[in-house]
Amino acid sequence: MIPPKPPSIGKLAFAITLAKPANLSLLADGCISMDQLKQIHCQMITTARIHDTYAASRLLNFCALADSGDLNYALKLFKSTPEPNSFMWNTIIRAQASSPNPQEALLLYNDMRRFGVTPGKHTFPFALKACSNLNSIKTCKQVHAHVLKYGLELDLHIVNSLIRGYSVSFGLENARKVFDEASETNLTIWTTMICGYAQNDFADEAIKLFDDMISTGYEPNGVTLSSVLSACAQSGRLDLGKKIHEYMEERGIELGVILGTALVNMYAKNGAIPEAKQCFHSLKEKNIATWNAMICGLAVHGHANEALELFKTLDKQRMVPNDITHVGVLSACCHAGMFDYGYRIFYTMKKVYGIDPKLEHYGCMVDLLGRAGRLVEAEGLIKGMVRKADVVIWGALLSACKKYGNIEVAERVAKEIIVLDPDNHGAYVVLSNMYAEAGRWEDVSQRRNVMKEGSLKKTPGLSLVDGGM
Repeated sequence: MIPPKPPSIGKLAFAITLAKPANLSLLADGCISMDQLKQIHCQMITTARIHDTYAASRLLNFCALADSGDLNYALKLFKSTPEPNSFMWNTIIRAQASSPNPQEALLLYNDMRRFGVTPGKHTFPFALKACSNLNSIKTCKQVHAHVLKYGLELDLHIVNSLIRGYSVSFGLENARKVFDEASETNLTIWTTMICGYAQNDFADEAIKLFDDMISTGYEPNGVTLSSVLSACAQSGRLDLGKKIHEYMEERGIELGVILGTALVNMYAKNGAIPEAKQCFHSLKEKNIATWNAMICGLAVHGHANEALELFKTLDKQRMVPNDITHVGVLSACCHAGMFDYGYRIFYTMKKVYGIDPKLEHYGCMVDLLGRAGRLVEAEGLIKGMVRKADVVIWGALLSACKKYGNIEVAERVAKEIIVLDPDNHGAYVVLSNMYAEAGRWEDVSQRRNVMKEGSLKKTPGLSLVDGGM
């Protein structure tokens, strides 16, 4: 049966006027805008239907959760309800957990308990979602304690939410403990734990757990496979990535945009550029993450010109580049020695796309300027950054100073590095070597004395320039 079209505001107002009080909640379920809901709300007030918590909960559900709802209106409605039921509490906690202020969900959860409403199995996943969005292991542990207090630690939805909450809050050990202690698991729980490892750069653990999952008899879904492919990209496991691709083809698993992007990224990061390009061009649907995976992969593995050509086609594909795209493009410019093009890209990021440069973009520009020998300009760029430069960016400039033998700039850069990291041996060593190459032996001796006085010793096999930072 085809559902009837929603009435217009005018027709709905007439319907509301004629509706019996008991039917107003049904109209609330069918409204499509806040204008319609406000009319129903007014009628509920005049008929005293608003005092029925079920009817009020239908209004709240739309305001809080619908795409065209209004969270502020939902909060006012909730606060004006004398005795909201558990459904209303869960609804407003759920809405706040996904809002820009997820901490408000936890405050509401505390109010819920304070007013004597017992949280249930539907409450805790929303409270834990707020913990996830706050990346707070402390609050996750507090909510976990309440889960145990109310005897809900066996509920699979709550187990899954706990694993995710801990995983995104730098509490992987806690997440794994919950996983291991679960009396029952399902594919979703296995996938969440694998995702947690992959997203926290524990690729080997993610791959091992995936093997255990297969041995247990679970068949992975698209989310599981994309997480494992991400782990393969991080760990350089091209062999396993290829096997997963073969598995997907044997099972006839369709490459949607998420899974397809994960596959392109896996091949690209492992340097299998022909396979990455084949996957990329075969995808029916791509998003900007797909394009980024291909552009960055080409840039890193010596195909800078192809990366730049791909970037130039984004406009034709109606794709809007983001900050990651620009990191890939600037990296390609560095590898290709395309100073003018990279310079133009960097200074049009904000103007054309509204993207504020991040540390990664500045790092690429310092590298680009350093390769071109424009060391003073690179120094000025760093000092003009909104965010304070880190040791890595200053180290890139010091490396360029060494290449061009510019001791004057190198001395200033070394001072900046020592301010940020007083125990950094690399800056002293590089500067001392530059003095030696210039025949400035007194400066070499002075620098070595400073190192001895500070008990600094160069770590064998590492230097600031060679990657020891």
